[in-house]
Amino acid sequence: MIDAILNYAFMRNALLAALLASIVVGIVGTVAIEKRLISMSGGIAHASFGGIGLGYLIGIEPILSGIAFAVASSLLISKMPEKSKMKADTMTGVLWAFGMALGILFISMAPGYMPDMTSYLFGDILAVGNSALIYMAAFSGVIGILFVMFYNHLVLYLFDEEYAAARGINVNNLQLLVYVILPVGIIVLIKVVGIILAIALLTVPVSIAKVLFKSIRNVILFSMVFSFGFALAGLVIAYYANVPSGVSIIILSTLIYLLVVLTHRQIQNAKHTHRIHPGH
Repeated sequence: MIDAILNYAFMRNALLAALLASIVVGIVGTVAIEKRLISMSGGIAHASFGGIGLGYLIGIEPILSGIAFAVASSLLISKMPEKSKMKADTMTGVLWAFGMALGILFISMAPGYMPDMTSYLFGDILAVGNSALIYMAAFSGVIGILFVMFYNHLVLYLFDEEYAAARGINVNNLQLLVYVILPVGIIVLIKVVGIILAIALLTVPVSIAKVLFKSIRNVILFSMVFSFGFALAGLVIAYYANVPSGVSIIILSTLIYLLVVLTHRQIQNAKHTHRIHPGH
């Protein structure tokens, strides 16, 4: 079955996109969950739609204009609370709505027929072309290189920011790094599952890995494995069932997450009962 699928160029592109997305999920997803930035990530994803719409209006690659909007939104969210009474979650909500509204406005102003934006909203991994793969590979490569370079400092920053600062680590620079790689990672995921579903893919594989493993290294590595596995399985389901690929990936991963959580809870309850009543 897999051999038959690989005969098609668009399926090979989809598998490469899934692989690149899994790298992003493992790194960026872990950072976002550990620093409690998932809500902010949702705002960034939706704000990027303004950049995507601008790309269509002025005739440039929507991914590039989308990433410009995403990074700008991320930095604005990180800096605004320092200079005003506005909370970060309030700014996130404002940019969320503003970005989506701008995107719709720019697309409606673009000459010619209004383009189909379904793939940007819900993803279409089966439609990932060579140019999109190049951008995804470049963004994923940058994230991977930066993460490896600053791995030890980032791990300290994720778990104990004050201790990291006491060790002489510049936490402000690390925070800036986090607020840059987060939107870059989201843009990569948008091509796979879309703006609306990107946060689910960013969250679910990491959440499963955190249930099963304790070390940050294992969480990152197995988040990548789970993400690629979900994308591959969802891809096959989408191909044969003729359903949207992004939707199948998210539904499958969420169901497995619920299964893992419930099973883990039962195992923990059984161990607790055994400790209390060892003779039974």
